[in-house]
Amino acid sequence: MTGVQTGRGDIKAEVVVNCAGMWAREVGLMCGVNVPLHACEHFYVVTEAMEGLSPQLPVLRDTDGCAYYREDAGKLLLGAFEPRAKPWGMEGIPEDFCFDRLPEDMEHFLPVLKQATRRVPALEDTGIHTWFNGPESFTPDVRYLLGEAPEVRNFHVAAGFNSIGIQSAGGAGKVLAEWIVAGHPPVDLWDVDIQRVFPFQGDSRYLVERASEALGLLYAMHWPYRQYETARGIHTSPLHERLESRGACFGEVAGWERANWFAPAGVAPRYEYSYKRQNWFPYAAEEHRAVREAVALFDQTSFAKFRVQGADAEAVLQRICANDVGVAPGRIVYTQWLNPRGGIEADLTVTRLAEDTYQIVTSAVSALRNLTWLHRQIPDTARVAVTDETFTTAVIGLMGPHSRLLLGSLVEENLSNEAFPFGWAREITLAGVPVRAQRITYVGELGWELYIPADSAVRVFDALADAGPAHGLRLAGMHTLDSCRIEKAYRHWGHDITDEDTPLEAGLGFACAFDKAVPFIGRDALLRQKEQRLTRRLVQFALEDPAPLLYHNEPIYRDGEIVGHIASGNYGHTLGRAIGLGYVNHPDGITAEFIRSGSYEIEVACERIPARASLRPLYDPENERIRG
Repeated sequence: MTGVQTGRGDIKAEVVVNCAGMWAREVGLMCGVNVPLHACEHFYVVTEAMEGLSPQLPVLRDTDGCAYYREDAGKLLLGAFEPRAKPWGMEGIPEDFCFDRLPEDMEHFLPVLKQATRRVPALEDTGIHTWFNGPESFTPDVRYLLGEAPEVRNFHVAAGFNSIGIQSAGGAGKVLAEWIVAGHPPVDLWDVDIQRVFPFQGDSRYLVERASEALGLLYAMHWPYRQYETARGIHTSPLHERLESRGACFGEVAGWERANWFAPAGVAPRYEYSYKRQNWFPYAAEEHRAVREAVALFDQTSFAKFRVQGADAEAVLQRICANDVGVAPGRIVYTQWLNPRGGIEADLTVTRLAEDTYQIVTSAVSALRNLTWLHRQIPDTARVAVTDETFTTAVIGLMGPHSRLLLGSLVEENLSNEAFPFGWAREITLAGVPVRAQRITYVGELGWELYIPADSAVRVFDALADAGPAHGLRLAGMHTLDSCRIEKAYRHWGHDITDEDTPLEAGLGFACAFDKAVPFIGRDALLRQKEQRLTRRLVQFALEDPAPLLYHNEPIYRDGEIVGHIASGNYGHTLGRAIGLGYVNHPDGITAEFIRSGSYEIEVACERIPARASLRPLYDPENERIRG
């Protein structure tokens, strides 16, 4: 970014901030930057003067009535966030539009007004002074857009405030100013970082559908695992129809339709939401048991997959990766990418395919962020090419103690520990299809991830499905993947680890190669941290009571004092209780003895539940099962 052209002349600028509100999408398009937001009609009325209204009256939000109330110069203002909003500006924002009113729509607003007369009976006898309808922009996930755009350096965005711009303005302005000056966000802002959005979300048809639903969900119950209903089916795996025919209930992440759980015959694959055990809980428990006791198949095609190739590939990745990737071809390396402050920017695996070729595998939700980080760390003079292979390669995860028996029945290659140890990749042939099998796991069991040309994925799936019954094969979804990983205390980027957390605090120091020849980004910050006593540490917790559930943000008590909160939680069906990961803080330093000596409770729905704390995984702490 070098400046702005205006009708009154050019303005040179090293940094430009797009804070054009409802026009931010169009301003972004001028620069090739995706700013996905769309306007919806926003309705409110202002009554005639009402006796007894005080300027000190608090704002009232009636979520069941889809309405909010506040005093306005002796009158009552009633606004609405109706369940299905009316999108506006589908043909674009008129050139001469400037904070104008839109036509009234009494029929649309009347249900909210009728409900309001029951909440505030005095409205029945009070006249309406002002009817107002004006456009307001909303993002696809109703979180605003902040930060530097991935497409253009020094082009920042502060837009899409979803009707809370005044409320958020001071904080948003402060953190964005600090972001621009320092070159990085001052705190973990991933929830609102513009790098979380994807190109498909800028499509106008997508935005019309999703923004209308998203606005309505502002005042809806924020159920755990709630799924959007509109603008679905953007990305589907080659296995989608196979999974759908077998009872998959799909969720959406980063545009991908992913099987979250599988309904048995005669059960509709639909969510019935609750803050307690939802309808899919017993089916996910059976999937979980298959992973631990037999074998389960996961469709993991939504993984982001980048190929890094060229004469300088090793040198470039050695600097970016905290772990040592200067390994033999076929070796898989678990590593983090760190910022100069030692914070974790990415959590991923790197597989060396050849002397000059690597494959990076990371999560779907952070695909654009990680790809942008990778490109920006590669020197202009480096002989390296990066290719996104996400959509050309399908991934099947085959996990569980029977996975070797099942896979071995279909391939000629030797799958023994000696021939195919943990942490290695091999080329195999399955059902006549060349497949790269990677012996790695995110569930804590013996297993393989199978990387398959997308056009051959169905053939491989069918072969596994046909041979599976003899080995107890069960299809499993993302809820089971998460419940298994949390039993093993595997970290999840964006919840358990972020750009504010270091590997030392997160218990990932083993993945940092401090002595490799090429210093990795963030090494100096970690070395300084090693010289001091840690004041925070990621700990695994298991509730003593098997009934309650954990999600995230539940307070952690140690000896009656709050010391942190749960970063992520799920039910551990093998351990028979809810499991959580959360940071314990102590300004005087944290040691293993400090963790062991405390008495812990986790607050769930205002009740403190005794919990056990552990720095080691509560499930298979010696990693015997993954090396079995």
